[in-house]
Amino acid sequence: MTRPASLMLSVALALVAGSADAVDLASRNAAASCAAPPALMKIEPPEARSAARIDQGTPLTIVAVGSSSTQGVGASAPDLSYPSRLAAELKQRVAAIDIRVINRGKGGEDVSEELARLDRDVIAERPELVIWQVGTNAVLRRDDLTADRELIERGVARLKASGSDVVLMDLQYAPRVLARPAHAEMEQLIAKVADRASVGLFRRFEIMRYWQGGQRADAPKMVGPDGLHMTDDGYGCLAVELAEALARNWRAYERAALSPSAARVAGLSGPVRAASPPDAAAP
Repeated sequence: MTRPASLMLSVALALVAGSADAVDLASRNAAASCAAPPALMKIEPPEARSAARIDQGTPLTIVAVGSSSTQGVGASAPDLSYPSRLAAELKQRVAAIDIRVINRGKGGEDVSEELARLDRDVIAERPELVIWQVGTNAVLRRDDLTADRELIERGVARLKASGSDVVLMDLQYAPRVLARPAHAEMEQLIAKVADRASVGLFRRFEIMRYWQGGQRADAPKMVGPDGLHMTDDGYGCLAVELAEALARNWRAYERAALSPSAARVAGLSGPVRAASPPDAAAP
């Protein structure tokens, strides 16, 4: 990356001027009430294609694919799903870039059904980044996950072959999921697939566990009365944390591309909200 291009990326990732006044009140409340330790939010490796679009100042397309928690079941309105809120959160973190987040969630689907429609519903949009939420329905339906690893690996390989960056999002931390014996196995399975394929992993399960462990008695509920689907507050927190994780990933790409002297000249924008204390740890 050339120094002028790197400077462009740094400017694009700078905070929007006057963002403290522009950020929606609900988003700021979510940022304050559901912040997770940076270690839990880290997405690796760098999402290079997405960062390159920001570098070039050209529009960025993200497709969120998954089942009901991507579609937004449990939210009080469609625009309160996590993909819709993610788009708004990213606009607060990335200046002067048109970011489109397309929701391709379908309630009740399992990995095989999502795999079958990747070409039509996801790849056809030619996204720079795909966020694939997967695994929950498999755990709710069966204990034997033998076939799931191969199916997820096939899907990730297909998305990578299309040229997209990929982030896998694992299960939600919810009573009905915790009641199933295979939930821990699925969490590990998804992490191993991400590691072996060198794609990103968003650790929703551990982040939600952290929220629950640190919640005050008067804190908003993240999971609804059905014991599975997230509430408006839960989706809002999910969008805040995912947007923050992606922005940090893009800044890491910038730091890797810049020489130490250039980095000092360009300056690197910090997160839109204060991070948790360095010694914070997940329960």
